[in-house]
Amino acid sequence: MNATEEKPELLAEPPALPGRWTVCAMLFVATSINYMDRQVIALLKPVLAQSVVHLEPLLPGWPTVETSIHMSEAQFGYIVSAFQIAYALGVVFAGRLVDRIGCRKGYPIITGLWSLAAMGHALVNSVMGFGIARVLLGLGESGNFPAAIKATAEWFPPKERSLATGIFNSGANMGAILAPAIVPWVALHFGWRAAFLTTGVFSAAWIVWWSVKYRTPQVVTAWSQGMVEAPPQKPRMPWWALLGYRQTWGFMMGKFFTDPVWWFFLFWLPGYFSSRFNLNLSHLGLPLIVVYNVSVIGSVGGGWLPRGFLRLGLGLKGARLAAMLTCASLVVPMVFASGLQTEWGAVALLSLAASAHQGWSANLFTTVPDMFPHEYVGTVVSLGQVAGAAGGAIFAVVTGNILQITHSYAPLFFYAAGAYLLALLLLRTLSGGLKRALPEG
Repeated sequence: MNATEEKPELLAEPPALPGRWTVCAMLFVATSINYMDRQVIALLKPVLAQSVVHLEPLLPGWPTVETSIHMSEAQFGYIVSAFQIAYALGVVFAGRLVDRIGCRKGYPIITGLWSLAAMGHALVNSVMGFGIARVLLGLGESGNFPAAIKATAEWFPPKERSLATGIFNSGANMGAILAPAIVPWVALHFGWRAAFLTTGVFSAAWIVWWSVKYRTPQVVTAWSQGMVEAPPQKPRMPWWALLGYRQTWGFMMGKFFTDPVWWFFLFWLPGYFSSRFNLNLSHLGLPLIVVYNVSVIGSVGGGWLPRGFLRLGLGLKGARLAAMLTCASLVVPMVFASGLQTEWGAVALLSLAASAHQGWSANLFTTVPDMFPHEYVGTVVSLGQVAGAAGGAIFAVVTGNILQITHSYAPLFFYAAGAYLLALLLLRTLSGGLKRALPEG
């Protein structure tokens, strides 16, 4: 590897594309809506475990009692697993879709599908019905990150990509913050079915905004070569051919081992705080809001972190790996979470871990455009999402059964504490230090 490949700051940087931060803002909002939709069921888990829910109606004549479905821990685990299996299946086609028709057309289609599925939860009456609704939601939500990463690769140069990814990826935190602030209130006053309908208006507004505002750049910037050229017209290799590259497997392993931890934060932290500290639905929101608020710092700060290592003299790839090592190390203290006796001690430790995960995730995503040409970014990200969803599906079933049998979160926190260091070792080894797999163009 020559000096200009390792030190991209020595290249003649092409002019920055105007409007790129507006694009980043739209990606942030889409990701926020995505995570609001997927977290509603986790917040309602204590309610869905009951057979009858007593409401506090705000409107005269509104019902005071609502039937529920008496969902067990193991059943909840299977429902989460069904979502993630569908996510894994859908993401293969979603990534290919945005690579073929582009982000401008593909992203609104994806958003519309997952929003309809999210609102469809309000129509079900059984555990099986929830399973079907989660499958449809997983199929739709699978396209968010392939589309967002592809849009980022189109609009941002390498030195800004991890920051831009960190900013839009913090939408995951914002969605996780807004959901605890909105969903419990709606469920307490209007019922759990109404809570599943709350995000539909946000999705509709975003689709209009994206369709009016977003445009694909007229040229593809070959950032790795420090020049601008026309989009390549050569035939694309089939998606399965990308599995022949070790870099693809390095990214996939990074997702496989660490995505389940974030799914755990989303789907089981409400249950953890409820069971460990006896918090009811009206008191559950604040600890979760704090955890996800702090994790925004990790998402944006983690995205900025490679720039700090660049100033210390590391090349772009070395800076990326150093940032990921920092984030992986900050998750390790979570091994002590199961033994904490105070609610706010748990909040502090889990806030650090969630923040470190988001910093890790921002940098892991940006390794794909570092290693692959623009035309394959969506597909490789999709393959990584498949691996992450598969890992999450396995972890969900294991988690549900562990909690059903032992009622202990200790084994789950133990896994989470070491997952990132293992994932980084595999990524570094398989990718040869983020070596480029294919030339641009």
